[in-house]
Amino acid sequence: MRIPKSYQLSVGTREGLSYRFFGFREQDVSSLTNFIQKSTGITPEEKQLSISGHNWGGIAINGNVLCFNVGSKEAFEVSLADVSQSQMQGKTDVVLEFHVDDTTGANEKDSLMDLSFHVPTSNTQFVGDEHRTSAQMLWQAISVQIDGGGSSETAVATFDGIAILTPRGRYSVELHQSFLRLQGQANDFKIQYSSILRLFVLPKSHNPHTFVVITLDPPIRKGQTLYPHIVIQGLIHEVFSMVLRGLSGAKMTRPSTFRSCQDGYAVKSSLKAEDGLLYPLEKGFFFLPKPPTLIPHEEIEYVEFERHGAGGASISSHYFDLLIKLKNDQEHLFRNIQRNEYHNLFNFISGKHIKILNLGDGQGRAGGVTAVLQSTDDDSVDPHLERIKNQAGNEESDEEDEDFVADKDDSGSPTDDSDEDGSDASLSGGEKESSKKEASSSKPPVKKKQKSVPDEGSQKKKPKKKKDPNAPKRAIAPFMYFSKAERANIKSSNPELATTEIAKKLGERWQKMSAEERQPYIEQSQVDKQRYAEESAAYRGATTQQGSGDGSE
Repeated sequence: MRIPKSYQLSVGTREGLSYRFFGFREQDVSSLTNFIQKSTGITPEEKQLSISGHNWGGIAINGNVLCFNVGSKEAFEVSLADVSQSQMQGKTDVVLEFHVDDTTGANEKDSLMDLSFHVPTSNTQFVGDEHRTSAQMLWQAISVQIDGGGSSETAVATFDGIAILTPRGRYSVELHQSFLRLQGQANDFKIQYSSILRLFVLPKSHNPHTFVVITLDPPIRKGQTLYPHIVIQGLIHEVFSMVLRGLSGAKMTRPSTFRSCQDGYAVKSSLKAEDGLLYPLEKGFFFLPKPPTLIPHEEIEYVEFERHGAGGASISSHYFDLLIKLKNDQEHLFRNIQRNEYHNLFNFISGKHIKILNLGDGQGRAGGVTAVLQSTDDDSVDPHLERIKNQAGNEESDEEDEDFVADKDDSGSPTDDSDEDGSDASLSGGEKESSKKEASSSKPPVKKKQKSVPDEGSQKKKPKKKKDPNAPKRAIAPFMYFSKAERANIKSSNPELATTEIAKKLGERWQKMSAEERQPYIEQSQVDKQRYAEESAAYRGATTQQGSGDGSE
């Protein structure tokens, strides 16, 4: 074939391989033709290159070479050995994605990433039937060659309906002699065992499921997204991981000697607003399931323990953040780690000889992060839970709320006394106690049995009043509308969480939401506030007519 500036000779073998030689001169063609005829008895065919620029034509598959022909001329050809995966896109399109070769990519400005063929249902070359379209017929013909030249090779083991978290979906996983294959409804990934760097088998704390992570180089690709880690979650992890390890020869990493305060292998945290588990391993940290993030110890510049919500939160918070700074200046911030995990994490990181930036900040930094985290005093107020309870107390009202008092100084923020039963968010300090007592002396008490506490600031106690059933119900805050909408979802996905932990998680999500995401709940609250204002005005008018002897003035 004549190509730009020279001639090309293509040689195909019986094994289906194809070799191409470039750079021949025009006077070399006759000499080569005569030599090949005498040596092999085969007369070389002569092809012409299509330069019309047409993008419609026919497909010929010769061994592992796919040729796209425009009429009798060849437009281009690609090696199916370079195809990393093939997939259907809709019912009429076949998409081929190619391996990314880092060695050639650095030397070439452009490289072929994907190729899409549109196959109409009226195609006569690949005729479909009632079960398969013409595009599916082409896809199967290509898949046969991608799998190694034939469909006779059977899988060593097949696992159906495996839940894969990244890339998300349910796949049938086939383990072959030299590769594994992930077959989903719309995706088909073929992964050579030589691309597997390591396997991770990481159990979840107090949960029958286990993460199995396959780390790849080069990563697989879905559209424009690269996936260097395949995260699998299931109950058959032991069988799957052992068979895959035996076939691929990849090394396997299991949990390290680290144990959390609940005797688990990881600590709960969040990364980029995603909740997950941080596994401290012998040679790195691994955050799962999303986004899967592997941080080798050798790449860490230093770690730093930070107060939860540094700057605005109380130093006695029950949570802290862990900042990991890499040598390439990249940072990973793991938030919302329970304070009682500090000692285990600190001892583990120290044992790995990783630099802890604020190791001695108890003396040199205002606030004393290390000193606070090292403290075992759990009687301090949890600001996060306190904030949630205050929102519930100040802005939500239910059937057990206080009586409505038509007072001109009423700010619309009732006092919530529901925390007096001894929770982590119970009041501490004489000033708060005193202010609570003063508030209770100026408003009718809640319909709850409470211990009578003498009020030092008043000579006489105001008589208790019965709750007026006609009093309007107070407006509900936006956060409480959000809580009502999301509480059931969190409970169903995390049935093991206690009520206080669900409240904490709701508060965390609310803090991370943008103004746009909060807007629907704010609008609901504004409508309710308008309702409350109208009902309050009507109630005040009714009580005024009855006279001032009822104590509402």
